[in-house]
Amino acid sequence: MTIPSRLQSAFEQGRALKIISGLNNFDRDRVAAVVKAAELGGATFVDIAADPALVAQMRSLVSLPICVSAVEPELFVAAVAAGADLIEIGNFDSFYAQGRQFSGAEVLDLTHRTRSLLPQVTLSVTVPHTLPLDQQAYLAEALVRAGADIIQTEGGTSSQPTHAGTLGLMEKAAPTLAAAYEISRSVQVPVLCASGLSSVTAPLAIAAGAAGIGVGSAVNQLNDHVAMVAIVRSLMESLTTVSRSWVPV
Repeated sequence: MTIPSRLQSAFEQGRALKIISGLNNFDRDRVAAVVKAAELGGATFVDIAADPALVAQMRSLVSLPICVSAVEPELFVAAVAAGADLIEIGNFDSFYAQGRQFSGAEVLDLTHRTRSLLPQVTLSVTVPHTLPLDQQAYLAEALVRAGADIIQTEGGTSSQPTHAGTLGLMEKAAPTLAAAYEISRSVQVPVLCASGLSSVTAPLAIAAGAAGIGVGSAVNQLNDHVAMVAIVRSLMESLTTVSRSWVPV
């Protein structure tokens, strides 16, 4: 599967920024605010819940590529028909608070099922941060063999920062940065580093080997539109402070 050219270019430059409204966020007004801020702030693409009505509405609001997230492969079919450009298995952060975890075998099965339903759509798959790092890397390799075009990391929910300010931001991002480092050296597809990142740690993700970053709560939990746009712009600007070249083979 060929990654859309707009995303491919951003990945190659290490400048891809995905703004995430939330896998379980079906509030159309909130999602609309997030995707509008993403576009105005210069983000590369957005990630919303895999709901066809939601996709259709957001498609009418922004020109950015739309990724839809779910953990039920069947939901992707209608979302793609409604205008989604990419599909994402995960991010799993919203499930951990419910006590729901995903094994490597389950994620691999979801990938196979998704590929059987939509063999030609660009597919991103999240590697659960609950796995040890070596197992995350092994799973990423298996996911690519199963048809994943992009691998996404996570880890923000597992970190427990003990400091405020910059040091706390570093602590928050540590799990997903470590995963990006290990996985980017194991696969030859773009790695999107997500969960727990900020404008402080975004450059570290690229330096660690990621081709881009995914950010959710830092934007979608804000209630002020101007502040949302400002955060997106700050994230984009932070990505220009580090040089990285991902070249597919």
